[in-house]
Amino acid sequence: MSDTIEKVKCLIIGSGPAGYTAAIYASRANMHPVLYQGEQPGGQLTTTNDVENFPGYPEGITGPEMMIQLQKQAERFGTDIRHGWITKVDFSGNIHKVWVNEEKEIHADTVIISTGASAKYLNLPSEQKYLKLGGGVSACAVCDGFFYRNQEVVIVGAGDSACEEAHYLSKLCKKVTMLVRRDEFRASKIMAQRVINTENIEILYNTETDEVLGDGQVVTGVRVFNNLTNEKHVIDATGFFVAIGHKPNTDVFKDYLDLDETGYIINAVPGTSKTSVEGVFVSGDAADHVYRQAITAAGTGCMAALDAERYLASKDSDFEVATSTYN
Repeated sequence: MSDTIEKVKCLIIGSGPAGYTAAIYASRANMHPVLYQGEQPGGQLTTTNDVENFPGYPEGITGPEMMIQLQKQAERFGTDIRHGWITKVDFSGNIHKVWVNEEKEIHADTVIISTGASAKYLNLPSEQKYLKLGGGVSACAVCDGFFYRNQEVVIVGAGDSACEEAHYLSKLCKKVTMLVRRDEFRASKIMAQRVINTENIEILYNTETDEVLGDGQVVTGVRVFNNLTNEKHVIDATGFFVAIGHKPNTDVFKDYLDLDETGYIINAVPGTSKTSVEGVFVSGDAADHVYRQAITAAGTGCMAALDAERYLASKDSDFEVATSTYN
């Protein structure tokens, strides 16, 4: 083995609730984990101003502050946290080979993938402006809908997820305007009918977003246009929700792991974090296209570390499962 190759017992790819929780458990199990934070250290929560649905924070907490606390907790138990991202892997042999920033090569006994998924946006300059400001643009109604109680909001999307999020918002908001690009929903009939039958949801077909309007700090409205007539008008709103899907950050693994049609990693054994490659585990939104919550990501991070620990114990008679892991 070359001197430039590093050998590690447990490599965690990606941060966020899943990666940091996996690191906490792996560290307490004496697996000496090395964690690479990825291109967005802390994951999607670093773009979330207020988190009020994570247990243990009665007054709420900002997403960035939560990630700082999770990182410190992982470091407290000895996790080696590093900047950088994984640019190539080779899981074809008995050794799990990983390259960092196209330069450094690592050979890992176990790999925990926590690369998450990225919400798709319209990529309008005004949308991105208020997204970065935390001023009214969101891709998660369950996460942020509470902040728009009794207000009027706009949501973009036409699939099952968009319908589900619009219906969720309708229970909190005074009015929900739903922008559907075509003349019909892509969603299943039952989901589409649910929003059609909801009194405070207005559906605008053949309608797209022209610009997200605001006062420089927060969203105040949305200018839309009819894609058949090009007629424009402004909708007053304090929130702009985008529900056009997520893209799992799994491209680097596609040649070695089983993925579904949209790129989510498939759990080889349901109810576990195991992937189609022995010794490689997945946690968080890289495999979860249903819940996509911080708390569920953290839970699967725990699962991945425990599964990796048991895997190491089955391969190495000198490695014992640490009972303290479960406390």
